[in-house]
Amino acid sequence: MENDKLLRKELISYVEHPHTHMTFSDAVKNFPEKLMNEKPHGLPYTFWQLLEHIRISQIDMIDFLQNPNYEELSWPKDYWPGGDQKATSKMWNDAVKQYEKDIEKLKKILDDPKTDLHAKIPHGTGQTIFREVLQIIDHASYHMGQFIVMRRLVGEWK
Repeated sequence: MENDKLLRKELISYVEHPHTHMTFSDAVKNFPEKLMNEKPHGLPYTFWQLLEHIRISQIDMIDFLQNPNYEELSWPKDYWPGGDQKATSKMWNDAVKQYEKDIEKLKKILDDPKTDLHAKIPHGTGQTIFREVLQIIDHASYHMGQFIVMRRLVGEWK
């Protein structure tokens, strides 16, 4: 039982403050509005599209964790905003807020002692909550790295 509490504590800590990577909040902090819809040279997506992909993917994985009626999204169409969609400052800020709100949902799942981290998700194909949480962390870390590299490519990173 003590190991279970420690594992939950570590997962929540990592979700809140990735210890070896940039946090989401730091990556998007002070992002210039003029660059939201820019595609750095040679890349297939804009900053906005990457931000939305991170948010959409995260909430999809959280939904999979807790929704017995989960319906799989269509890849890649449902995981990325439309190619012509342009973000406004409000859309950007709403996406950032929603991402952070969804992190709170994930932390509640992890903090609930009734959540069996190692049990198979009934509507899945063998996945456990623990595995899915690692996937959420990994996915966000991967794309935060991309986001920072993109900022560097356009000269918008310290």
